[in-house]
Amino acid sequence: MGKKEKREKAENSGGSENGGPESNEKRSKKKRKNRDKVEEQQNDVVPLTTERPTVTIALPGSIIDNAQTHELATRLAGQVARAATIFQIDEVVVIDNKNTLEDVSTEIMDNDSGENESGAAFLMRILSYLETPQYLRKSLFPWHTSLKFVGLLPPLDAPHHLRKHEWASYREGISREKLDQGSVGTLVDVGLSKNIMVDQVLEPGTRVTVDMGANRNLDAGPRKIVPSSRPREEGMYWGYNVRYAANISSVFKNCPYQGGYDHRIGTSERGSVINSSELTLPSFRHLLIAFGGVAGLEECVELDSNLKGKTVNDIFDSYLNTCPHQGSRTIRTEEAIFISLQYFQEPINRVLQKYAR
Repeated sequence: MGKKEKREKAENSGGSENGGPESNEKRSKKKRKNRDKVEEQQNDVVPLTTERPTVTIALPGSIIDNAQTHELATRLAGQVARAATIFQIDEVVVIDNKNTLEDVSTEIMDNDSGENESGAAFLMRILSYLETPQYLRKSLFPWHTSLKFVGLLPPLDAPHHLRKHEWASYREGISREKLDQGSVGTLVDVGLSKNIMVDQVLEPGTRVTVDMGANRNLDAGPRKIVPSSRPREEGMYWGYNVRYAANISSVFKNCPYQGGYDHRIGTSERGSVINSSELTLPSFRHLLIAFGGVAGLEECVELDSNLKGKTVNDIFDSYLNTCPHQGSRTIRTEEAIFISLQYFQEPINRVLQKYAR
């Protein structure tokens, strides 16, 4: 991962960060490597044995292909990001409907030009960009055609998207430069008036979660690097992870949680009808809620050669219709996500309350 020769003051957000192409190809490649480190770091800190139950949503990237314009596709992705944040989703899995179990997320995300970019890659890029605090975006995301209209999207305003004047127990940051040889620390930009020192030696461009403590003197330290799961364990929502799945079977096979998803729910207009108040979920550790595209989850299963002979009822524990009295012939996936997450909110909260006792 490349060393950054200049420290960037990452305070810009939205379209101003992507107003034009980078003139320096080397700088763009360096930023891409930094972004890859973000994804690696996020995967490394997924709480495999966390005490707090997690909720994952999965949806096909093909929903982007139905958008008539680049701007509408961006707005669609923004709706998914808003829904995931509002309902405190821990993980968003983007399904690509390919006949492979290989993880090619790095390959598809390295498309610098944006030409012929798949819907899955486009959706992942927008979701990851919006989840990142504004002051880190310029450093972690090189200019890309897919980000052309992100400045039009409403901010997620998640708890970890802190303003410069705000103090919190934890902050997201990016390592800037190593200290002198033999030192045991690194300078990290956490979006405040000056960089802080942390207690680990890190490669420049690594995204980290920092325990800020109670001492507001920025020269005090060094401060500790903690897993990104730490704020969640203390009851704070700390954003979502974005994961690529080549097909629906990869959603399950490559689950990052120990023991996998212990309760799987599929949603469809062809599912069973149960009132939200009457729905009882088991005491799950890791819940998965899956959404289909234009042709529903049935198409995702049919296109997956690893699931030949199986139906949606074979791979999901529950298959539910969360909006049985719809007035439109179709409900778009981005609409179904909002409707369904509201439908599941109380049943999920009843399970979470058991763990809070």
